[in-house]
Amino acid sequence: MALTDFEEDGGRKKSGLIVTIAIVLVLSLIAGGGGWVVGGIIAPQVKQPEAAQAPEADKKDEKEGDQAETDIRENVVALEPITTNLSYPSDNWIRVEVSLVFTDQPDNELADRIHQDILAYLRTVSLQQIEGPRGFQYLREDLRERVKLRSEGRVNELLLRTFVIE
Repeated sequence: MALTDFEEDGGRKKSGLIVTIAIVLVLSLIAGGGGWVVGGIIAPQVKQPEAAQAPEADKKDEKEGDQAETDIRENVVALEPITTNLSYPSDNWIRVEVSLVFTDQPDNELADRIHQDILAYLRTVSLQQIEGPRGFQYLREDLRERVKLRSEGRVNELLLRTFVIE
């Protein structure tokens, strides 16, 4: 009788293990399928490039692209490098090179005021605030916000060209 009970318990354990594996497998397939469907919905639709374009249209596009690139270059002002000590620890320093993209003609006086504002802000930043990629992202967002407020919308973008901490 004891031998029969042991065999029955072993059979129950094996069938319970098989049921558990089957449930996990089914749930994994459902999760994978759901992820695939959601990924297909969220993913951007990429348009295929048009193969047959008229050569004249290409020339016009090149001229327009060159003109737009020239306009952008004219509106970019590279500020002098900013080097200052951090607030804590004060023996660490930061060097930042920034460029400003103006919406219209660049204003050098405004660029100088923005340069001084960035310098004053960087003196208040501690090393812990800008550590890691998240800290760098926060610093960049803070600088962009300060530039937009200072310029009253005349500066379209702030470009961080160099960022060194020592």
